[in-house]
Amino acid sequence: MSRYRFYPMTKDRALQISKWQYEYPFSMYDMDSSEDSILELMNGEYYYALAEHDDLIGFICVGGSARVPGGYAAGIYTDLRKLDIGLGLKPDLTGNGRGQGFLSEVLSFLNHQFSGREYQLVVAAFNERAIKVYERIGFVKETHFMSKYEEKELEFISMSYIKKNV
Repeated sequence: MSRYRFYPMTKDRALQISKWQYEYPFSMYDMDSSEDSILELMNGEYYYALAEHDDLIGFICVGGSARVPGGYAAGIYTDLRKLDIGLGLKPDLTGNGRGQGFLSEVLSFLNHQFSGREYQLVVAAFNERAIKVYERIGFVKETHFMSKYEEKELEFISMSYIKKNV
């Protein structure tokens, strides 16, 4: 049995996540604890919290909540077979080998919830450590595109995962 558990997002979990602070340059993933940030995370049918031994360690979102605005112009959201996913790991757990296990658990959960789907995620191009984790699991790079972030254009990469039948 897995030591990880997925839960519907609650206001308490959303408030905890909204306070997470990442080191630069990953600080672009920080939220601001505002009511808007908490309400976005409370979008219950699209956000899930992940706990390990009852400690909140991450979250995932699916569908439109996982999309990056520049991806629309790049045409990456037209394939309806692909479910868009986004994920976040607690800041003090990043960069120390936890990502692959975290992502494996996320995919297992998603396969149970949305069987037979292909998955797509978008990652900032500078986030090489996340890209390496995604590639180890089986995601492949697809489209490079630009999207506005805090008045600047930032490069992003869409990556897709197709479950392999074993």
